[in-house]
Amino acid sequence: ALIDMYSEGILDLTEMIIQLVICPPDQREAKTALAKDRTKNRYLPAFEKVLKSHGQDYLVGNRLTRVDIHLLELLLYVEEFDASLLTSFPLLKAFKSRISSLPNVKKFLQPGSQRKLPVDAKQIEEARKIFKF
Repeated sequence: ALIDMYSEGILDLTEMIIQLVICPPDQREAKTALAKDRTKNRYLPAFEKVLKSHGQDYLVGNRLTRVDIHLLELLLYVEEFDASLLTSFPLLKAFKSRISSLPNVKKFLQPGSQRKLPVDAKQIEEARKIFKF
């Protein structure tokens, strides 16, 4: 249940950040400000608190689960979005470093991996139609 709950929170913030790519220019400033506020004041504090509350290396229990990978991906998005948002969260920064150092994860994150597919103007326009932006 905790894995599902944390995954849903991670998904909420991930969607908010990803949608900034397809957001119309006239809405971008307001949506960016909202995303930064929610990242810094709602989502990251919650995950920092979870890590602090049990003192273990992972979000749930003391072994790697899918929610740890989801959180790492979110932290990478946040870092690309605005790295300063992570400065107040030492446990999340340590978590990111620790999970990124796992051999298979480290390999996947190497330059040239399939982590981030290139996005072109045509794909952005298609996404805007789908999400009605």
